[in-house]
Amino acid sequence: MRIWLAVLLLLGVAAATAFGWQWLAEDPGYVLVRMRGTSLETSAVFAVIALIALWAVLSLGWTLLRWPLRAWGRGQRRRGRERLAGGLAAFAEGRYAQAERDLAKAARQPALRGPALLALARSAHARGEHERAALALDEAAADAPVAALAQRAKFLIERERSAEALALLKPGAVAGNLPPVGWRVLIEAALAEGDVQTAVDALPSLAHTHSLAPDTMAGIETRVFAAALAAAPSSTRLNALWNAISRSQRKRAPVIAAFAHRAAGFGQTLAAMDEIESAQRREWSDSLALAYGELGPAELPTRTRHAEAWLAIAPNSAALLTTLGRLCRDQQLWGKAIQYLERATAIEDSAAAWETLGDCLGASGDVQRANRCYANALRVARGDGANALDARPGGAMDTRALIVEERDQHGVPRLPKAG
Repeated sequence: MRIWLAVLLLLGVAAATAFGWQWLAEDPGYVLVRMRGTSLETSAVFAVIALIALWAVLSLGWTLLRWPLRAWGRGQRRRGRERLAGGLAAFAEGRYAQAERDLAKAARQPALRGPALLALARSAHARGEHERAALALDEAAADAPVAALAQRAKFLIERERSAEALALLKPGAVAGNLPPVGWRVLIEAALAEGDVQTAVDALPSLAHTHSLAPDTMAGIETRVFAAALAAAPSSTRLNALWNAISRSQRKRAPVIAAFAHRAAGFGQTLAAMDEIESAQRREWSDSLALAYGELGPAELPTRTRHAEAWLAIAPNSAALLTTLGRLCRDQQLWGKAIQYLERATAIEDSAAAWETLGDCLGASGDVQRANRCYANALRVARGDGANALDARPGGAMDTRALIVEERDQHGVPRLPKAG
């Protein structure tokens, strides 16, 4: 079909050419050009052909004249790209002075000016030349204003000037024209300044960019929701925010712990207990086990029974043993609390366990060993190892290093977890 169409088209062109030539042959036209006493006579057909030929000659001449300039421009652009690549490589290698020199030269090319200046600002910031970085961002703002704004805010965050970063980004957030890194920096600045509502409002915009991996985005959401729950001004606001959070986020330990702490603070201890207990049934979490002992003085016997039942799930959890010690301490069950806490400190150095053990030993009259526990708590909090306690008064044997053996569903002993 296409061949027949092509043949018909060629026949049509040939027929049109034949009729056109015959038409021109009958009357080729007449052109007279007279200038300063000189006359030039020719046919219209020849005049058109002459004009086309003149235009072709002039175009060829102009191209030949421009060739050296175009070759020089191509060389400049190639060298600019090479300098940009070299500057980025030097920045990645930590050779910041060399990176700044190469990037400054690359910035002379209009097409590379914005990216080169942004990279130059990053290099100067990494080198500690903050004024140089600010000047580079000022220049880059003419070519890439949004990127320069986000980069400036990021530099402020890294210099722990989150209030300035937040003030810088808020107008862009209201207008909704921040880039992905700008939304992320806005969230970081808002969390640092305690402006949790701004962080919560920025989450949908950051998620809509699809610029982060799912796990990374979920981690940011967890931090924001945990901070928002912890700062809820009332129980009504707390429950509304909890119900607005997605089901997947309500299963995350930091979010559950934040809700439980705040709910207990508003007197909703049963709701806090229920969320932690439900989460522990789904999947064990040491952080939630620890939070279970931080819900205040309400429902102490019930919480103690539930925590003791968890020993069948995690008998060697230092966090659970610390929680049991705290619950027993709050009920003035000193001997029972000391047993739990001694096992907890034997399994893992924990400032909370050492401090609680000191409280229990002091209340039971063993002031000397209580002071050593407090000293150990300070050492562990500083990152140092704890010192061993002396033997019990009266020569009693210290049995706190006993660890329950764990077996899998086939009865095979599990290896202890690496510290």
